[in-house]
Amino acid sequence: MSQEVVVLGGGVGGSIVANQLVHAVSEEVNKGAVHITVISSRPDHVYQPLFLYMAFDQAVPAEAKRPERSILDPRISLIVEDATAVDTKAQTVSLKNGQTLHYDFLVIATGSKPSPELIPGLAEAAHWFYDEEPALKLRDALAQFDGGRVVLTVGLPHKCPVAPLEFTFMLDSWLRERGLREKTEIVYTYPIGRVHSLEPVANWAAPVMTERNIRPEVFFNMESVDPASRTITSLEGKTLKYDLLVTIPPHTGQKVIMDSGLGDKGGFIPVDRHSLLAEGTENVFVVGDATALPISKAGSTAHFEADVVAANLAQRLRGGLGTRRYDGKVFCFIESGGDKATYISFTYTNPPAPKAPSEMVHYFKLAYNRMYWLSSAGVM
Repeated sequence: MSQEVVVLGGGVGGSIVANQLVHAVSEEVNKGAVHITVISSRPDHVYQPLFLYMAFDQAVPAEAKRPERSILDPRISLIVEDATAVDTKAQTVSLKNGQTLHYDFLVIATGSKPSPELIPGLAEAAHWFYDEEPALKLRDALAQFDGGRVVLTVGLPHKCPVAPLEFTFMLDSWLRERGLREKTEIVYTYPIGRVHSLEPVANWAAPVMTERNIRPEVFFNMESVDPASRTITSLEGKTLKYDLLVTIPPHTGQKVIMDSGLGDKGGFIPVDRHSLLAEGTENVFVVGDATALPISKAGSTAHFEADVVAANLAQRLRGGLGTRRYDGKVFCFIESGGDKATYISFTYTNPPAPKAPSEMVHYFKLAYNRMYWLSSAGVM
């Protein structure tokens, strides 16, 4: 009887775990001793960082997706269906079509989703770029924009820790290229007392904002938006008028996690920070945005976590203990506009240290956008 590994989620984390695992235990898979199944809610695998570029008409939807089946090793089973429940005691995953899968090991890689509906009026009034349709709507709004006040608002938690800065700096350059910068005021809001949660990043970004005449508004936690008067009000009592409102919406975990009682109030799953095992379990691993770890929700985080989980799963399937530890590693490119970019790399114990932006890093980022598909296939 084969050992059943179920991977819930067909994004970067789930795909890398499945592909790396099938290669690591190739002999066992070929003999039928191990069977790996990926459950994905949609047939396409989506490279989400391209949505930011899509908003500036620097990428098109076709570049951001490929069939999930083409990403996975042929020996991995793929089920395209919504999961409705996870029962860690019975070791089952229930699907919308009525199917129930039993697992010996489960990897939860369900990610997170933007939830603008949590802020009254935000979904109706604001633009964002965390999925294809909203990114294209923002692209169209920018194409029609001829000056005024652009307000960027940030909800927590959210995917990609540096996305607010990237959008703001790219917007500044985009406006300058079109001769609209002198006709536009950019207001960048942030929920805490500096312009980014990571202090070294804030220390780098704040002078750049001053240099580019970008107005920061810190201690601005969104409370409500009035689409009729085009105003947004913070919990702190500050009200800002806008001509174009762009938001980094607060994110939540997926419905299946909440419905299964696995997550915290935001739908994120508490895990051991090194083993990535869900609390109270010995055979349920969690990677990427789905965890409640107080670290960046980023594609690189999911990738580095997937490396650890795949290695430990392979050991355990072969009778080992699986003792490799995740050290909190994160790597993020930061587009800074003007065809320049920088990056940050950090772990649980080593803080980030942004370098001066350069064209080389910008073009390396663009190159990685092309190479990503090798990464998701577990090749790099």
